[in-house]
Formats: sequence, structure tokens, C-alpha cells
Amino acid sequence: MSLEFQAEIAPLFEPFALRSLSLANRVVMAPMTRGFSPSGVPGKDVAGYYARRADCGLIITEGVGVDHPAALGGSGVDGDNAPHMYGRGALEGWRAVVDTVHAAGGKIMPQLWHQGVMREMGTGPHPEVETLRPSGVWGPLDRTAMVTPEYLSNVAAKPGRAMTDEEVVDVIEGFARSARYAMDVGFDGIAIHGAHGYMVDDFLWDGTNSRTDRWGGDHIGRAAFAVELVKAIRREIGLEPVINFRFSQWKQQDVRARLAETPDQLGEILGPIADAGVDIFDGSQRYFDKAEFEGSSLNLAGWAKKLTGKAAQTVGGVGLSSGVYDSKRTGGSDAARENIANVAQRLARSEFDLVGVGRAIMHDPAWVGRVQRGEELLPFAEASRFVLT
Repeated sequence: MSLEFQAEIAPLFEPFALRSLSLANRVVMAPMTRGFSPSGVPGKDVAGYYARRADCGLIITEGVGVDHPAALGGSGVDGDNAPHMYGRGALEGWRAVVDTVHAAGGKIMPQLWHQGVMREMGTGPHPEVETLRPSGVWGPLDRTAMVTPEYLSNVAAKPGRAMTDEEVVDVIEGFARSARYAMDVGFDGIAIHGAHGYMVDDFLWDGTNSRTDRWGGDHIGRAAFAVELVKAIRREIGLEPVINFRFSQWKQQDVRARLAETPDQLGEILGPIADAGVDIFDGSQRYFDKAEFEGSSLNLAGWAKKLTGKAAQTVGGVGLSSGVYDSKRTGGSDAARENIANVAQRLARSEFDLVGVGRAIMHDPAWVGRVQRGEELLPFAEASRFVLT
């Protein structure tokens, strides 16, 4: 490794501290759904999978279903093998995961998840319950980019109804209970999945939220669900644990969707959520180096930090030479090394504070060490998505 490259990537290996969270470096293992938890219960294989990646500054787990009957459902990894954060078996499993990661020197948070409109009716741990949608709609159908025709026929095209106020509150309370359970089993903080067309995002996005009551209206009104959810979690876990909130412009329903067309609009959304108790905003992009608004090179995470004053985490193709939905079979190339240097330079400029790495770390548990030592990176293999290496 050249001295120049070593100096360029040095910011990735600086410590980070916030509230009760103290990290050895700025690399975060990004959440990636795996589906290796039969009946929602993670086992020793899941514990080993995460522990082998304990040299990341922080691990954020795959999406974990909250304590609500309509939180999970679907075929494949989104079905019965997705983990959840309630019930004796699952909580004992998560305690073993946390203990194993801690014994390996790592820090770990669960990503609390409710699939919202993306849940397939008649599937999951509670197939008898109705899939919930803020306004009874799944989102625009004319620019679908990330779902199959079969999924469309099972989910999007079926009519729904708007959630009642009582149902909205029930979901919020389910998140809060699961956050409390997570802290009880020893997690180092809480991450909230508020992106990609799932329940929290369903309220934020006008494509799935056309309500005119307290949970809808303008940007500020559509953020009310997230605000109350964060407040409820903060009440349950106290002031010291860190809350990480993932958000995105793009949706699985529509890759070109946008929550905000301007920085001012984004501020209207994120400001109240920040005030509610979020500590870190995880701005999910397909490419971390894509400018979010004209006239500035800041990416989504950079704008979140500038607008809210909170810490921010970037993600999107770090360590690979393509975006997640463009080509999943690349990585380990010179272009990938260049984008690692790029993200480290932006980190050094304090555009954001943490760097999420997904597929590269999923494929290679030794990725952090390889980068730090300047070793050749392993080419990404699609098969790694289907095994716990």
C-alpha cells in the first residue's frame, strides 16, 4: 500500500463517540436482509456471521420485525425466516448474538423494521392479519423499478384501506416495545428502518400517504408518524443510547421517487425527526458520491448533517464499482479502491461522520482489515447473498 493511499483512507479508522456509543473506527456494516432466522429466531450461525465482522466500528443488523402482527411477510428472505424482536425464543437468540459480537470486540444495533405496504397479504408469522397502508395505496405503478410482476400482482394491485388512528398508534407502540426488548438483551443502540418504501417511509412519502389528518398533509405532517415513533422509542430506552434513522429518496416502488425536491423541503422533514431524538441520520443512496441537489456536491447524508446538525452516515456502493441495483457482480477492482479513497476524503471534510458498507462486507468478513492493510480486495460474488460466510 502506498503511503499516499494510506493517508487518504486514514479518516476511516479514526474513533467516533456519541452519547453512550464509542466506536473504534468509522466503518459501519450496513443492514442487509439475510433471512436465516427460522420462525424469526436467530441462531448460532447468525451470531457467528455478525461476530466475524466485529472489526467494523459498528454493525447494524438486517431488518428485524417489530412487535406488531403485520410487520413481516412475503416470500423468500422476507417471509418466515426474517428475524423479529419479540418473544422469548427470538430475544434469547438476539442475546446470544449480542454477547458473541461483544466478545469479539464489536458493537451492534438492530435495525427495527415494519414492512408496511410492501408486506404480502397472507404471509409471514401472522398470515391472517391485514397488511397495513397509511392511505390504502401501494404507491405509483407506472415507474416500477425494483419489484417483479409476481410481486406486483400479490401486493400492489390489491385494494387496501387507510389505517385507522388506533392502528397507527399500535404500530408506533410495537416499535417502542421492540426497542426496549433490544436494549434489555444488550444492544448498543437502536436503528430505525425509515427508508425504501417500508412503513415509516410510507408515511413520509406522498406516493403512499395522502392523508389529511394529523398523520398527513404537507412534508411536516407526513413526518408526524416518524416523529412520534422516535419519541416513543426515546421514552422507552432513555437518553443515553444512540438512535440511528435510515431514510431515502428512492423507493422500491419507484427508484426515481423523491421525498424532497429542495434542501428546504428536506429540512422540513428531517428537522422535527431530529428534534424528536434521532442522533444519526443514515442517508441511503444507490451511489454515495451522487450530489443530492443542484448547486452543491453534498450527498444525502451530507445534507442531513448540514440541515439538522446531527451526525450522519453515508452508504451506497462503498468498496464496489457499481450501485446495488445496477450490477451485483462487481467489486475488488481499481475503481472500488478509488471510491474508498473518495469516501474517506469526504469523511475527512466532515461531510458525514460514518460510512456504511454493505455488500463488500457481507461477501468478505475480513474487508475492514484488508482495506486498512492495503491488501487486494476480493471480487464480489452474488452467491454470498445466499450463505452466511
